[in-house]
Amino acid sequence: MFFIRHLPLWTGLFIASLSATPAFAQPNTAAPGACGEVVTLRTHGSTTTRYALASPAEANFALVLLAGGGGHLDLNDKGCPRALTGNSLVRSIPHFHALGFATALVDAPSDHPGDDGLGGFRIAADHAEDLGKVIADMRKRSQAPVWIAGTSRGSISAANAAVRLSGSAAPDGVVLTSALMYGNIGRKSWVAQTIFDNALDAIRIPVLVVGHAQDNCLRSPPEQMDKITARTNGAREQVVMVTGGPSRSGPPSLAVCEGRTPHAYIDQEAEVAAGIARFIGGGKY
Repeated sequence: MFFIRHLPLWTGLFIASLSATPAFAQPNTAAPGACGEVVTLRTHGSTTTRYALASPAEANFALVLLAGGGGHLDLNDKGCPRALTGNSLVRSIPHFHALGFATALVDAPSDHPGDDGLGGFRIAADHAEDLGKVIADMRKRSQAPVWIAGTSRGSISAANAAVRLSGSAAPDGVVLTSALMYGNIGRKSWVAQTIFDNALDAIRIPVLVVGHAQDNCLRSPPEQMDKITARTNGAREQVVMVTGGPSRSGPPSLAVCEGRTPHAYIDQEAEVAAGIARFIGGGKY
C-alpha cells in the first residue's frame, strides 16, 4: 500500500518517549567544527572501514547510514565527507540528531576508494559482514536499537545486511529510500545490480520503503516500490510515496539520479527524516 501525504516535523521528545533505552554516555561525539568521531574497524581481509559517529546529548536509537553512488565518502579526520556531500542521507544527519538519533555515516572500505567505490561489492557477503561490525560497534557504544538506512545504490548494501546478518551484528530494522530497482548491463557489469539481487524474502525485521512521486531516475521508479515489500517478510512494513517539493521535469534519465533532485528529497529532508523517525519509533511514517 502507498501512503501519500505531507507530514509536519516530529519532535525528538516524542521519539524519546517510545523507548527506555539508555542514552549515549558522552554528550556529543562531534567537536565544534567537526562532523563526528572517526571510528576505524578491521574488516574483510586486511582492510579497514571508517565511519563518522555523532550523537545528540541523548540518543535512544542509532542509525547506520549508507550513501548512494560509489559509497566512497572520503571522510576526513573530523568525520566530514569530502565526497557525496549532496547525498540525501548525508544532508539529513542534523535532522536525525534533532530527532534523538545517533548516526554512523559509513565510508567505503580501504580497498574500494575512488568514484566507483563499492562497485559490485555491495551484494557481497564480506560487505554485509563489514556492515555487521559497524552495527555491533554502534550497539555496544549506544546500548540502543540500531537501524540501517540506505539510499539509492546504498539501498542494495542495506538490504544485503538485512538479509545476511544475525545476532548483535544484525540491524533492528531497515530503511530503503529511492531504492535501486532497475539496472542494465553497461561497460561495468555491476551497474546492473539492484536491490532484487538480494534474497529479500529472508528479511524478517521491520522494513520502511520511501520514494518520491517525482523521482525520474531510471534506476528507482517509484511506482515499483511495492515490489520490494512483496518479497520481504518484515515484522512491520510500510511503503511511502513522498510528494511535493521542487519539481524536476523531463523524461526518466540517469542525469537526475543525484542529490539536488526529487530522487534525494531536495528541500524535504526534515519531513522525510521525521517520517523515518516515526516508523522507527513504532508508528507510521
